[in-house]
Parts: sequence; structure tokens; C-alpha cells
Amino acid sequence: MSKAKRLNEMIMMVNRMKRFTVGELAQEFRVSKRTILRDLQELSEMGVPLYSEAGPHGGYQVLNERILPPIAFSEDEAVSIFFALHTLRHYISLPFDIEYESIKKKFYLNLSGDIRETIDNMKDRIDFVSIHQQEEIPFLRQLLDAAIQQDVIIVNYETNGRTSNRSIQPIGIYANEGKWYCPSYCFSKKDYRVFRCDRIQSVEHDENTNPIDLSNITLKNRFSILNDYKETFELYVELTQKGVEKYQSVTWPNTELNKREDGSGFVRGTIAKHDIIFFSNYFITYGEHAIIKKPVELIKYTKEKLTNILNQYD
Repeated sequence: MSKAKRLNEMIMMVNRMKRFTVGELAQEFRVSKRTILRDLQELSEMGVPLYSEAGPHGGYQVLNERILPPIAFSEDEAVSIFFALHTLRHYISLPFDIEYESIKKKFYLNLSGDIRETIDNMKDRIDFVSIHQQEEIPFLRQLLDAAIQQDVIIVNYETNGRTSNRSIQPIGIYANEGKWYCPSYCFSKKDYRVFRCDRIQSVEHDENTNPIDLSNITLKNRFSILNDYKETFELYVELTQKGVEKYQSVTWPNTELNKREDGSGFVRGTIAKHDIIFFSNYFITYGEHAIIKKPVELIKYTKEKLTNILNQYD
């Protein structure tokens, strides 16, 4: 086995084992202990966070931070990864400890000169337009960790100018139109709710509430599963050609866009009762390019909303 291949496999092995001895590595790679010691010195110089302990029960261990082995990318793959990172610039807050700018810079500086030149020539020729996130959100990582570990947390939540403490169990977090959202089970309401992450003022672990089993509920399937337990309505909305063009830029769960040959179309699906207000406010933004046909409850609320808006100009 070549030295380069041995070092590459050693990085993956020590990441997996976390704790090991020189003898174990020497036996695994069938080389002398002196060779392993030289290899470990090189891994340390490469940035692998190794820590040694002396004594009969000593050895080596990898600190909490893991270093990934080198990965070879083609030119097209490297450019694609760079621009995927580039799209994150619109978000001030991300659920990771390191800002995307430092990742992008490290990735960019390790590319060959001709690939960097390709990226430089493309940066002003291509863009991914998105709504800029306006607020810093310090609790994204805590919300994500709670969703992964299925922990119950207490959040101080602001809505309609009032704040209250809520015990919630997050399902996950997602970004949409410059905002971060956290769908969760709310123990206070005994129901599922979607929380705006920028309205969460504090987060702490709830020691007094037992979590429920949400292991089968994810961001992808939550609507189909949760709607089985909720009152739902059939949705039908007629769209003009411009309405179809606008609706194509979004994807709402349990709804489907159907296009006609003339460019017009209609949206059909199911919505939950508590989403009536949301969809009313949403389709009002379409103006004359959307006509709600079903459900009656959505039509009624939309008419009341439009009446209140007209009264402001009476």
C-alpha cells in the first residue's frame, strides 16, 4: 500500500475509532510502530486533531472535531459546490457553528488557479436571487438539535406584541422567503404549530415534560401524517396565466397545480382548518389572477379580509 493511500485510510480509521494505540494501527496496516508514529506526526501536521496519553492504558484519541479525508472533485463539481455555498449569502443566520463565508473562502483558496479564474469569471454572470434574511436568529442550532434528539424545549415566543413561554418539541427547521420556521408539537396547545424562529426570544431544555414519539414525522411527510388527525377542506382555486406563473415558484404540500393549454390553470388539494388564514392572505396577493372556488370557509374569510381593507379607504 502506498503511503498516500495509507494516510488517507488512516484518517478515516481514526475518525471512526476515536481512541486507538500505535500497536493497533501497526497491526491493521502491517507496518512497523516507527512508521505509524511518523504517519501520526504527518496527520497532526495536516490538521487532524490528535491527543496522546502516556502510561500503560494510554494511546491516542481524536478530539471532538473531525477532519474529513481529502476528496477529489472535477472542475464542474467544484464550481457547482462553490455556487451552492454562494447562495447561502442571503441568510444572516444558519444552524451551524461556522459561518458560510469561512467555508466558502477555505474551499475557494484550495482550488487550482484555473478553477478559481473560472469562478471569478462566472460570479458576475450568474446569480441565484433570494429574499435576504433581515434578522439574526441565535437559536437555530438549538432548535435543530432538539429536533434531532427529540427533546422538549421551552421557548419564549412573541406573537401579536405579547410574549409567552411554550413547551415545544421541534420536528425540524426550514427557510422560506428569507424567514426561518420551526414546525413543532406544542404541549401548551396540545397540537402541532409552526413557529417563526425570529420571534423566539430564548430557548432552554424542559426537564419536566416527557417527549412524545415524533420519530416517524419529518419535514417532508409532516403534512400527510398530521392532516390525518386534523379537520381538512378541499381546496380549488382558478388561476389566470399570470397566476399560474406565480404559483409555479412555490410548492405547498398536499396541493397540485394543473395547467391548461392556454396557460391558465387551477390548484387542487387539501388544506387544514388552521391554514385558512394563511391561504387567504396568500391568494389575496394574486389580485385578479386567482379566484377561490373551494372551500366556503376560505371564501368567507377572504371576503371579510377584503372588506376590511376596502373600509380603510372609505
